[in-house]
Amino acid sequence: MRRYQFATVDVFTDRRFGGNQLAVVPDATGLMSEEMQAIAAEFNFSETTFVLPPDDPAHTARVRIFHRTAELPFAGHPNVGTAFVLAAARDEPRFMFEEQAGLVVVDVHRSASGTPIGATITAPQPLTLGDELSVGTLSACVTLQPSDIVVRHHAPRWAATGNWFILAEVSADALARATPDVAAFRRAAARHLVAGRLSVYLYARVGDGVRARMFAPLSGTVEDAATGSAAAPLGALLLSLNGADFGEVDIIQGVEMGRPSRLRVTARRQSDGIVSTISGSCVAVTRGELTV
Repeated sequence: MRRYQFATVDVFTDRRFGGNQLAVVPDATGLMSEEMQAIAAEFNFSETTFVLPPDDPAHTARVRIFHRTAELPFAGHPNVGTAFVLAAARDEPRFMFEEQAGLVVVDVHRSASGTPIGATITAPQPLTLGDELSVGTLSACVTLQPSDIVVRHHAPRWAATGNWFILAEVSADALARATPDVAAFRRAAARHLVAGRLSVYLYARVGDGVRARMFAPLSGTVEDAATGSAAAPLGALLLSLNGADFGEVDIIQGVEMGRPSRLRVTARRQSDGIVSTISGSCVAVTRGELTV
């Protein structure tokens, strides 16, 4: 019987039982891929991370991210939360995580006493835009009317900075009413699946910030409390539309789930494209041991 330590944290929040839940196995050496997937399904969080020795010794670790049914090339809150857990034992200001989507640079946030409190991560890839999705298909997936979808700035479309999402703007009222229709998701997936996933990120402009919700019911996440890997391409997309060189936005998510989350996204034009960062706080919840 093999024993592994784990920790759970709430990410993108400053209070326990808010934000997005994450399980971290800080030393997953010896675990097989199928065992990692089984452990992630057992935790039943939106994601679980497994920390392994890096391929390049100049980097901090290789991090594998699993949701309930499959592995992800990149995700936001798993990187922030994993850095938070590792920073308790590593007095380093910056981590570098090797992931399927590329190298993720993480700057650790600490309190005045040196205690880890969160992190800022840089998405591993610049913004890539994919195909548009029809308003009719999108509205059916989230049980809204086509008139609820705002197309004044952009049509619903695929976008990524390491992980693909459909980004769509809706009215604030529609955001509150949205709910996933699994049958409509299945019909849309038959024609519009990208990287094996169909994940919809809805957002509404509220004051100077953004409110958001994310649905991926075919992957086992009916709704996500905070989705950094969708917030990153959103920030980059908004910058691409306004022509500025730099932008930042605060995103509130998870309110409808009773797990309010706050993310700060920045986007900057660089020679290789528009690059985003995602920042947030974390709170430790549990520690324990699992056996395999």
